[in-house]
Amino acid sequence: MAKARRLADRQVRSQSRRFLAEGPQAVREALAHPSLVVEVFAAERPSDVVRGLRQAADAAGVAWTEVGEDVIRVVADTVTPQGVVAVCRFLDRPLAEVLDAGPRLMTVGIDVRDPGNAGTLLRCADAAGCDAVVLAGRGVDPYNPKAVRASAGSLFHLPVIVSPDVPGTLAAVRAAGLRLLAADAAAATDLDAVDRQGLLAGPTAWLFGNEAHGLDPELVAVADEAVSVPLYGRAESLNLVAAAAVCLYASARAQSLTAGGAA
Repeated sequence: MAKARRLADRQVRSQSRRFLAEGPQAVREALAHPSLVVEVFAAERPSDVVRGLRQAADAAGVAWTEVGEDVIRVVADTVTPQGVVAVCRFLDRPLAEVLDAGPRLMTVGIDVRDPGNAGTLLRCADAAGCDAVVLAGRGVDPYNPKAVRASAGSLFHLPVIVSPDVPGTLAAVRAAGLRLLAADAAAATDLDAVDRQGLLAGPTAWLFGNEAHGLDPELVAVADEAVSVPLYGRAESLNLVAAAAVCLYASARAQSLTAGGAA
């Protein structure tokens, strides 16, 4: 249990390639991939929901250890723990492996620093049907406890790539045949325009930048097109996750309509 407590530290996670998934929803999603789960720790007097997870763990042959609620509180990252925490193996995939599968829609988050935003970006990408998410540059890792929680299980649903090499990542994605679209609030071309031009229907990788500063101008210049989200009201801008949701759903819709027409 002492080792599990230390997984709150990024360096420990990186060295051990293990992380914590906290709460019934995260543990349920993890147990759907039992090879990823090392062990589950649960309160000695579990809720009905947690008892159901015990059955899933037993069926999958995953170790289950009951501990005192005080121990769960020490390990858990939340103020009010939900009585169950799983120690999981890292699940990120090599970029080349993901690109070999021929993705049509990818999310590339560059230097995303806030763990809540990183997790919610994963959730948005999952909801929009993305084939993969890349977290590139010097941002937060997807195994941060807050990021895992904010992903609401989506961390376990789609391939995740962690890459410090931003130029190499973008070059590889482009070489795989995906158009690079940079989400940039200052871009002259907006989302409606690229949609009308039919640029959203093909294989696409959306680039999203840091919450405070957006994408570096050099990265915007590397993209095939810089795209802004049109603002019809009086708001000055959209935050990272809201902009990502709008862009990803626009692409998902365009690709769906194209696939339907081809059929």
